[in-house]
Amino acid sequence: MSDEKLLIVPERFRVREADLLIVSKRLLLVTLLVLGLTVALFGLTWFFGSRFPVSWFCFGAGVLGGFVSIQQRLKGVSDPELFHLAYSWVNVLFVPLFGGIFALVLYLLLLSGMLQGALFPAFSVPGFADPPTTDDLLSFFTETYPASGSDFAKLGFWAFAAGFSERLVPDMIKGVVGRSNETLETEEE
Repeated sequence: MSDEKLLIVPERFRVREADLLIVSKRLLLVTLLVLGLTVALFGLTWFFGSRFPVSWFCFGAGVLGGFVSIQQRLKGVSDPELFHLAYSWVNVLFVPLFGGIFALVLYLLLLSGMLQGALFPAFSVPGFADPPTTDDLLSFFTETYPASGSDFAKLGFWAFAAGFSERLVPDMIKGVVGRSNETLETEEE
């Protein structure tokens, strides 16, 4: 009986290592494809639009954050979860893609001014007419940039962190919604 146990444990270990390798290869492939598309869109926007596309930069940093996060967590996932990841392209695709989406949502939160302080980037934003025009909106998306080099670095850090920490942006959203509910309740009194 003990000889059978010795044979079973190494087999389980080999299966787990094979699944880890499958997931790692798929994550790398998916991340490279998503980043490749992002860089292509980034390059087209930069070349034809003559501007640095901040939103694509944020998305790419978030994708990288999501990739690094899942790679670090893979060793600790349960066997059933690992099996699920190893044999489902969709779940592997979602990890870095969600990282990019969370980075874009964080970028919107930062642009809105709902997150401010020394840890967060400041932005140089073009003015709006009164009433705002379509050209104002176009200018907002094409001419809004981090206010300085350190603000650009802060934006890159937060975009990576948004992808890396899958709870960061949802928790920030909950905090903003919670504060808005408190404000509404105070105004009703």
